[in-house]
Amino acid sequence: MRLPIFDNHVHLHPNGRHVEAARDFAKAGGTHLVLSHLPYEMAPVTEARHFADSYKITLDLAELVRKSVDIGVEVTVGPYPVLLIGLAERHGLEGAVDIMRTGMEEAQRLVLQGKAIGIGEIGRPHFPVPEDVLMASNEIMSYGMSLAREAVCPVVLHTESATPENMREIALMADHVGLPRNKVVKHYCPPLVTDEENSGLFPSVLASRTAIGEALAKGTRFMMETDYLDDLRRPGAVMAITTVPKRTKALLQSGGMSEEQAHVIHADNPEKVYGIEVRS
Repeated sequence: MRLPIFDNHVHLHPNGRHVEAARDFAKAGGTHLVLSHLPYEMAPVTEARHFADSYKITLDLAELVRKSVDIGVEVTVGPYPVLLIGLAERHGLEGAVDIMRTGMEEAQRLVLQGKAIGIGEIGRPHFPVPEDVLMASNEIMSYGMSLAREAVCPVVLHTESATPENMREIALMADHVGLPRNKVVKHYCPPLVTDEENSGLFPSVLASRTAIGEALAKGTRFMMETDYLDDLRRPGAVMAITTVPKRTKALLQSGGMSEEQAHVIHADNPEKVYGIEVRS
């Protein structure tokens, strides 16, 4: 039996390499990935009704990969936080919040139908925004957390760079709506692995050599991701889709990661967070 190797955050694009990228992942030793929704320029979201069509593109890409490549593909869907800004310009901030809330509800519907395993990536813009936009973003994120609690699924968060301080802030938001902290996955996270650093949220650590080395020095309560964008204009951004399997294999060969540690990171942790089975 192969050791599972799980990339927790990948994007694919209809105009990108999609299936070929997934084949590269499999050839490098990858066995499972989470395909996270992002907006697509060919299906702009300017009204609440557009979310269903946008999410369908991600679901169809996942099914295409499943049929073409022997890997496990799971999906998360949700209204990308930065959408709020353009929607507010078109509809006003209050109208934009209503549209984003509908996007959360559509994401929850897909989770309840078994088509997605989580709501994400959601959260707040990763760059400075006016105070009213930040407050609205927090309101929308909190609503997504409450819907995740109802659906018994995680949220996957896109925010500004993670720090112990904002991880604690977000943990308290999850507490307020009753979502368990370990069902809040911080995407694009630095190696904030200890409870003191992450306040019980679940870090998805970008798979650089330095970050994974630091994470392993603190424990195994994290997942690995590339945030691969499948953008032909920027090949390999954010990281190449082969990075997680290659990094894991190199660490196993060098003794920097044991098979037991690898199994926890790539199988046990995703199973606990998402409630899925990760076996190869």
